[in-house]
Amino acid sequence: MSLNIATKRALKTAIAPSIFNDAIGPIMRGPSSSHCAAAHRIGRLCLDLLDGEITSLVVEYDENGALKTTHSGQGTDMGLYSGILGYDIDDDRLQSFAKGLSNAGIQVEVKYLDYGAKHPNNYRLTIANEAEVHTVEAISTGGGMIEVQKIDGAAVCMVGDYYELLVFYEGEPTELQLHLGKFSSFEFIEAHQSSKTSFIEVKSAVAFDADFLSTLAAIDSVQSVRVLNPVLPILARAGLDVPFISCHEMLEFNQGQNLALWELAVAYESRRGNISTEEVFEKMRAIVRIMKKSIHSGLAGTEYQDRILPAQAPKLKAAIEAGRVQDDIGNRITLYTTAMMDVKSAMGVIVAAPTAGSCGTLPGAILGAASFLGAAEDDVVKAMLASGLIGVFIAAHATFAAEVAGCMAETGAGGAMAAAGLTHLHGGTLQQALNASAKALGASLGLVCDMIGDRVEVPCLDKNVSAAHKALAAMNMAVAGYTDVIPLDEVIDAMFLVGESMPRELCCTGLGGLAIAPTAQRILLQLTSTKENERVPGKFWKTC
Repeated sequence: MSLNIATKRALKTAIAPSIFNDAIGPIMRGPSSSHCAAAHRIGRLCLDLLDGEITSLVVEYDENGALKTTHSGQGTDMGLYSGILGYDIDDDRLQSFAKGLSNAGIQVEVKYLDYGAKHPNNYRLTIANEAEVHTVEAISTGGGMIEVQKIDGAAVCMVGDYYELLVFYEGEPTELQLHLGKFSSFEFIEAHQSSKTSFIEVKSAVAFDADFLSTLAAIDSVQSVRVLNPVLPILARAGLDVPFISCHEMLEFNQGQNLALWELAVAYESRRGNISTEEVFEKMRAIVRIMKKSIHSGLAGTEYQDRILPAQAPKLKAAIEAGRVQDDIGNRITLYTTAMMDVKSAMGVIVAAPTAGSCGTLPGAILGAASFLGAAEDDVVKAMLASGLIGVFIAAHATFAAEVAGCMAETGAGGAMAAAGLTHLHGGTLQQALNASAKALGASLGLVCDMIGDRVEVPCLDKNVSAAHKALAAMNMAVAGYTDVIPLDEVIDAMFLVGESMPRELCCTGLGGLAIAPTAQRILLQLTSTKENERVPGKFWKTC
């Protein structure tokens, strides 16, 4: 039975998303954040669980989930295997993960089973080395975010925002518990048991002392001590609170303060991350500069063999320079959005904002408009912060996972975020920014995710460009004073419910929409039947 809005909101608000964890980030390579970046984070936690040495991996995907049909083409394999190899998510070795596995002697087996997974992005993993074996069950929740739900059959909840200490033991844990009880600085201590194992989990916001770990390992009942390091940039802590978690609460918080949306974003993230307001601003500045660098790389032209589309941005750039296409704010946004998508498709460094599949919409709109308007970098940072706060509300009350809610969760969300940032660049008010976001997201409800050839290229590029222009139009309407009807909070709630209603075939499985058109099926067949390193650029779009 579906959750009603009140119940759903109560459950989701406990999460308190972070702008830098959930809405803008990670900085990564790969086609999909919910596939590649999330899988990479799961892989890194698995590597820590086996103390840095994995010799075999068995991956089980549910027959009825999304990963069965997408784990190869959308970067799950690349992310997961690179994670267990210890590569960083922006490492240029990601694309040669197969060679890395071979060199490391890691045996991998993939199975498809009907085991009743409750989430479309479910991972059931068995990792081993000569000394030990563990099972891990985890999910990707969208935008690179994850949740480890089981270790060796015992229920846990790990999202990668703590230092996680796991102390495996046999017999009675009395001495172990007495020792751990001496430390009041730990955020969370819980004993877990299953038919396979017994362990105590300790969460900490700071790294564990090496001498402390050695003392634990020396206790007779202790079998092994493992530390799973954080995979998120902003950590959690006990008693974490935020000043607001919805637009309505934000407006109440802002009464008498008259803060701009970007200032409210700084206030939110500063408290959420327990960092200074200056650090929030500079973290976003660093992200803006990475986005700029990626876009300039895309404008110069990208090359990559395993892709459907050749570089598209240089075509529009040449047309503008030749005067065949007008250089206005709309076409500058199209150009920048395309450049970012080209870089993503060429395995360059991007920022998932809010996802890799929608990585062109937000930076393309904000940086494209800023370039045309001649906006200062500080104003771009403020626009991106404003956008990030809209992303927090979406993350808290809906989803960024296309496997759950189609492309409205990716480019739809990105367009809503971009509309708020564009409003700042054009001198709009806080309420106008919220109205613009509501219009952009409301116009995207039900947008399907139907990538062709198991690649995040077509129609993904078109949808990113469309979402960026939708954001521009929504901003213009809001600043012009068009009547607003449905507030953003209610649009986000509607998005969640629409996502619940969407069939699996239209949610990033490659089983519906344009993905099953005859031409798309021929492209998929060509891609899957052509051996690695034998693909010729231009082959697919010339023959189909």
